[in-house]
Amino acid sequence: MTEVPEVLRRAHLIGIGGAGMSGIARILLARGARVSGSDAKDSRSFSTLRAQGAEIAVGQRAENLDAFEGGPSVVVVSTAIKETNPELAAARQRGVAVLHRAEALALLMVGHRVACIAGTHGKTSTTSMLTVALQHCRLDPSFAIGGDLNESGANAHHGEGGMFVAEADESDGSFLSYAPSVAVVTNVEPDHLDHHGTVEAYVAVFGEFVRRIAPGGVLISYADDPPSAELAARAEAEGVRVRRYGRTVSGPEDARVLNYTPGPEGGTVRVSIGGEPFEVGVAVPGEHMALNAVAALLAGVELGAQAGCLAEGLAAFGGVRRRFEFKGRAGDVRVYDDYAHHPTEVEAQLRAVRYAAGGGRVVVVFQPHLYSRTKAFAAEFAEALGLADEVVVLDVYGAREEPEPGVTGALVAERIVDAKAHYEPAFDRAAALAAGLVGPGDLLVTMGAGDVTQLGPEILVALDRRATRG
Repeated sequence: MTEVPEVLRRAHLIGIGGAGMSGIARILLARGARVSGSDAKDSRSFSTLRAQGAEIAVGQRAENLDAFEGGPSVVVVSTAIKETNPELAAARQRGVAVLHRAEALALLMVGHRVACIAGTHGKTSTTSMLTVALQHCRLDPSFAIGGDLNESGANAHHGEGGMFVAEADESDGSFLSYAPSVAVVTNVEPDHLDHHGTVEAYVAVFGEFVRRIAPGGVLISYADDPPSAELAARAEAEGVRVRRYGRTVSGPEDARVLNYTPGPEGGTVRVSIGGEPFEVGVAVPGEHMALNAVAALLAGVELGAQAGCLAEGLAAFGGVRRRFEFKGRAGDVRVYDDYAHHPTEVEAQLRAVRYAAGGGRVVVVFQPHLYSRTKAFAAEFAEALGLADEVVVLDVYGAREEPEPGVTGALVAERIVDAKAHYEPAFDRAAALAAGLVGPGDLLVTMGAGDVTQLGPEILVALDRRATRG
């Protein structure tokens, strides 16, 4: 069993139910550490963590630090945890070490060959694809992902294969804690300006991330994305080995995308690597997903896997929770849920959804995420949502932000031109409204990074009731 760093042997995780924190807890427990934690509310991950031995409290209080004798050796927090949190304040007062989630994960990576996947869009899917492909090749990687794999239902795992695959989050700059030997940048597009402040600062942090690549490591970059291409050129000039993928590449180590063929349940991408053709089937729809698979293929080769074996694994990839996740069917109406929360993601996913819908209409229930993002990209969201036939726009899911006067879902809804738009500020009325908009053969997708994911089952119930009354 891989040793646990001394500082992490008795770890208390504040916000243990979150995607990143629960993943760290899983790995710590698998390595024999003692783990306690707390969260403001119950989480579906608690039962698994408790079964593994974690002590978890619902509600955050200073006394939660006393879950086991001697108290914690470290308290692990995310950027979302404020200094006023009673457990963090107690840890500071007691002189207990405090680590950011990314710092703790970086300690768990020590002794492994590390692959980190970064980018404004696609990092969760690409990390998941790489993990599943490596597992198919029996390489048993450790992994930490910002979503649950459909195959295992897990977001993290301690493996014995000597490699560690991790999603690298740029939103708060915490990915600068990592020093990967394989770094993937899927794309760079302005986002998270609430933290970074300016577009220039946001782009610059990716440059700092690339400079963290370990000596002898490699950057894998999407060549058809201009900011990523510029990032790769600068890295190459600084002596970093670069492998590129896309339609415009021509280097001997690059993966040139020859074509993409969509299918009813996914698609197939043909690529040429060093003149050798590969055909990769992807069971999730959209050319953007196929490009993620190509990035995963290159990263897997760099980690020592055979390209042919990786391609087989990628073809078996079943997706990630909340990435065009099928929620159910009511009659001949299909309902999906998707995490897209940036205009580029919304556009890419709706192009894929349009193909998956066949001849049926596309109905979207969209929940804007963050007041700052909604204000900055309202027009871009409206243009992307215009790819649907009907759109229900909910109010903004503020997450870590305080409400901003005048910034509501109406900013998006009133700008939609190419689809019929409905602004519904009352969350509890959204399911009934959406169910009333769909007809036979339509496809409905709930979309956003907030609690809009809860509406899929409610919409299915409403559709079933309508069918029964009919």
